[in-house]
Amino acid sequence: MGALVQPVIAILLGLVIGAIAIAIVGGDIAQTYTEMWKGAFGSFYFFTNTLSRATPIILIGLGTTLAFRAGFFNLGAEGQMILGGLCAAITALYLPGPGWVKMIAAIISGIVAGGIWSAFAGWMDAKFRMNLLITTLLLNYIASLFAGYLVSYPLKDNTGSAAMAQTEMIEHSAWLPKLFHGMSLHAGFLLAVIGAVVLYLFMKFTVSGYEVRMLGSNPLFAAYGGVQRGKLMLFSMIASGGFAGLAGAVEVLGTQYRYLDGSLSTPGYAWSGIMATLLAGSHPLGTAAAALLLAALQTGGMGVERNTEVPLEIASVIQATLILFVSAKISYSFIKRKKAGAQDGSIA
Repeated sequence: MGALVQPVIAILLGLVIGAIAIAIVGGDIAQTYTEMWKGAFGSFYFFTNTLSRATPIILIGLGTTLAFRAGFFNLGAEGQMILGGLCAAITALYLPGPGWVKMIAAIISGIVAGGIWSAFAGWMDAKFRMNLLITTLLLNYIASLFAGYLVSYPLKDNTGSAAMAQTEMIEHSAWLPKLFHGMSLHAGFLLAVIGAVVLYLFMKFTVSGYEVRMLGSNPLFAAYGGVQRGKLMLFSMIASGGFAGLAGAVEVLGTQYRYLDGSLSTPGYAWSGIMATLLAGSHPLGTAAAALLLAALQTGGMGVERNTEVPLEIASVIQATLILFVSAKISYSFIKRKKAGAQDGSIA
C-alpha cells in the first residue's frame, strides 16, 4: 500500500509547489489546475491520450523496477528503447508474411534488441567490473547516434519530400490495433498492464523473484544463501532491457508507424519511467500508478498552455519537485542504513 500512496503524496507536494509558482507568474491557481485536469482527464479523448502517453512510461518503469529491486542501476532505458523501436520498425518493414506475423515478430525483435543491449552492460560488469551506472548511461548515446545514422542514410525514407531522418511507413496490417475507434490508445497499453501484473506476481510469489529481492536488499545474505550474483544480474538486465525494448516497439507499431529519429528520446519517456520507479519504491503496481500520474501531469500541462497564460514549464516545476522528493527519500534511506551499519549499497 505504501508504494501506491507514495506517488500520490509526491504529486500532491508537487502541486503545492506548482501553486506557488503559478501565483508568482500571476496565474489563477484554480483555473490552471482545472485546465490541467481537463487536459488529462477532461474527456474520454483526453483520458485515452493520457493512457497512451503512460504506456511507454509504465513499460520502462517496470524494467527499471526489476533491475533496481535486484540492486543494479540500469539507466540505459532510453538506448534500449531506441534500439527496440528501430528493430521493430526494420522487422515490420522487411520481414515477409502477413501483417499479424510482422507485428508479433516486430514486438519480439524489439524485446530482444533491448534485452541484448542491456545485457551488454551487464556482461561488462561481470567480466571487467565496469560500473553499471556509467556503462548503461553512456550506451544511451551510442544507441541514439547509431539509430540516427541508420535512418539518416541507409534506411532513410526517400519517397516523400519531408527529408526527415526516418524509415519508411510500416504497412497498416502490421500496426497495433487501437482499443477505441478514433482514439490514440492502442493495444500496447494492455501489454503494459499485463506486464505490471505479471512482474508483481513474479516478484511476490516465485523463487527467482525472492532471489531478486534478496540480492537487492542484502547481497551478503544472498551470497550466503547460494544466489549467484552474475547469473541473476544478467537475467535482471536482460529482462529490464526487454521491457524498455518493448516500450520502443509498441510506440513504433502503435503511434509512430515508423522509426523517426528523436521521437522516442525527445518526450523523455525513459527518465519519466525511472522517476516513476523511484517514486513507487520499485514496486511494480506502484510504478504503473506513478507512471499514469506523471503522464497525466504531462498531458495536463499541454492543456494549461493551450487555455491559460501560464506557461507549459509549470509542469516541469512540478516534476522537478518530484525529483527533489525522490532525492530526499533516497538520501534519507542511505543515511538510515549508514547509521545502522549497512554495507550492501542497495536502494530498496
